[in-house]
Amino acid sequence: MKNNVLMIVNPVSGGLDKSEYIKETALFAAGENLNFVLYETSGQDDISKVRGLYERFTPKRIIIAGGDGTLKMVVDAIENQDVILGILPAGSSNGLAVELNLVKTLEENLKIAFGNNFAEIDSIVINGQKSLHLSDLGLNAELIKNYEKSAMRGKWGYALQAFNTLIDAEKMFSVTITANNQVVECEARMIVIANAQKYGTGVVINPVGVMNDGKFELIILKNLDLKLFGKIITGNMPVNPQDVEIISTDKATIKTNVAVSFQIDGEYCGAVTKLDIFISSHKLKIAIP
Repeated sequence: MKNNVLMIVNPVSGGLDKSEYIKETALFAAGENLNFVLYETSGQDDISKVRGLYERFTPKRIIIAGGDGTLKMVVDAIENQDVILGILPAGSSNGLAVELNLVKTLEENLKIAFGNNFAEIDSIVINGQKSLHLSDLGLNAELIKNYEKSAMRGKWGYALQAFNTLIDAEKMFSVTITANNQVVECEARMIVIANAQKYGTGVVINPVGVMNDGKFELIILKNLDLKLFGKIITGNMPVNPQDVEIISTDKATIKTNVAVSFQIDGEYCGAVTKLDIFISSHKLKIAIP
């Protein structure tokens, strides 16, 4: 009996046509003597549909063509199953693919996605939701909210919303962080909850991040002006100890004095006043070069 491989495709992510991805993946699966099963996301009940397909076909490998949001949806659907995930980066946000050095040609990525080499990486649970890459409170989440609502897409749309977000930015918020049996109280403009080092733009926000060390980092950005925010979302982030504080831990609670915009892996999640955060005991298997 043939083994099954399940392919999950987000047809709208990144504004890319995915027909080539589907055709080449099906051909590769046939070459590996695997039974190919395809599911295209619709935004309607995808988690339970993917869960149903997993239970029906029990694939040893799932190939994902989409961005960070699609990957997160699949991880939520399969929960703690033992399966290798192969990533074909095809989203507007491919942060995890950038982190794992997967931004290559489709041909190269297929070899990696079906290959035997994989990393076991941590996932973070924030208020019951999984985060694989970078989540944050404050300015960047506000930017994502504005970008999701705007008509203008691509880099220019992002740049315009970055400018608008800073012009309209609320004052700093007060935050109380409990971690490593210590309490930190400070003012901040943005707090990043990071499993990884880089945003999808390639910007290193968390220089000490390791994706499989059983810890995550809280990066507290205190003085965030237009210039520094511009550097974070476009190029390199200069880490000045006066402006940035990093806490490395395996669990934390964050409380804010006002409701602050919050996002997980590039998806806006609303405004919150409290986050409970811990590292999941289950590690994810992701195919790497």
